Amino acid sequence: QVQLVESGGGLVQPGGSLRLSCAASGFTFSSYAMRWYRQAPGKERELVAAISSTGGSTSYAGSVKGRFTIGRDNAKNTVYLQMNSLKPEDTAVYYCNALRGVVMYWGQGTQVTVSS
Repeated sequence: QVQLVESGGGLVQPGGSLRLSCAASGFTFSSYAMRWYRQAPGKERELVAAISSTGGSTSYAGSVKGRFTIGRDNAKNTVYLQMNSLKPEDTAVYYCNALRGVVMYWGQGTQVTVSS
């Protein structure tokens, strides 16, 4: 049974930090590229960050570049998203995504709210 379980979301003040984690099971994690998406109320889901299966390549949306860092630990089947200098516009549900070819898995999402 494939599972992607996100954790680490919550309420944080502007300028603060959060670290999201996504624990994977039920598939060969090290063979999949991993991505973080987010969806704010009334908006489409958008790609935030991506990392290759080996971790050797990363990419970011322009709105988060320089503030967010994606990483993975293939020994722990976990992908992370370190989020610094958070802004109110970062408020969204954050989803973990695994991709290999045409095969894709999604997590259930974790809420991040940036507000004073």
